[in-house]
Amino acid sequence: MTPRMVLEGIYTPVITPFGADGSIDFDALADLVERLVAAGVHGLISGGSTGENYAETVEERLELARFITERADGRLPVIVGTGAMRTPDSVALAQGAREMGADAILLGTPPYSVPTEAENAANALEIDRAADLPVILYNYPGRMGVSMGREFLDIVSQSPNVIGIKESSGDVNRIHTLACDYPQIQMSCGMDDQALEFFAWGARSWICAGSNFLPEEHVALYEACAVRGDFATGRRIMTAMMPLMGVLEQGGKFIQCVKHGVETTGLRAGPMRPPLQGLNDGEKVELEAVIATLKTAVQAIVEGK
Repeated sequence: MTPRMVLEGIYTPVITPFGADGSIDFDALADLVERLVAAGVHGLISGGSTGENYAETVEERLELARFITERADGRLPVIVGTGAMRTPDSVALAQGAREMGADAILLGTPPYSVPTEAENAANALEIDRAADLPVILYNYPGRMGVSMGREFLDIVSQSPNVIGIKESSGDVNRIHTLACDYPQIQMSCGMDDQALEFFAWGARSWICAGSNFLPEEHVALYEACAVRGDFATGRRIMTAMMPLMGVLEQGGKFIQCVKHGVETTGLRAGPMRPPLQGLNDGEKVELEAVIATLKTAVQAIVEGK
């Protein structure tokens, strides 16, 4: 039986830096991993949607996961995303995760096919068997087309490997359902503008793309809410972060903003792969202003001002 993994802290779904020709910039990726480790995040995720997995081959995704796992070198847990349209591709990613010594897999619903609850559960369990690692489910109906409902959860939760769920539906009632009816599945915030609500309902972790470029600020919210139980300070930090959440969650250019955010830290992120395109100059200026204001406000809160 796989030892139970505890989801605790800030987990960064790592971007994939690309060169101008669309090739993977591994030097930039190494720099980002080192930056995140130094900033105190608690885990890394390879092959998430923030990493543009949909625009990469299975071979590229495995290469990226191996690189991140080797670069982390045991300093942080590494979770490998297995989301794909084809079950054989997800199985290959799961097997690869096991072979490279990853700590867990992130397991989403295959997009576009719109499986039933039972079909989705059977698919998840096949991927689970291929990995035989701790499994963090990934509920994101906005991208996948269907939700991981009660029938699905009742089936897959029978596997001892299923230890958590990244909840990205945006439906606050899902937080209540998971906390009350599925306490054996660790709940992780996957909807950034609801982080405070997740922590209030007992979540101990937050999988947040914004931590690619604002890791200390995300860690500060986790420490205030989950570690100290200081929700008064947590609300102040979250209030300072809400303009960024509005840009990321409601702005329609999520990955573009995350990548430009990384560029503002002095690291290379490069362009997106098609069909996505970069921010225009006005959008860059707006995002930079939001980031600067957020950093100043959170620093003041952390310093007790």
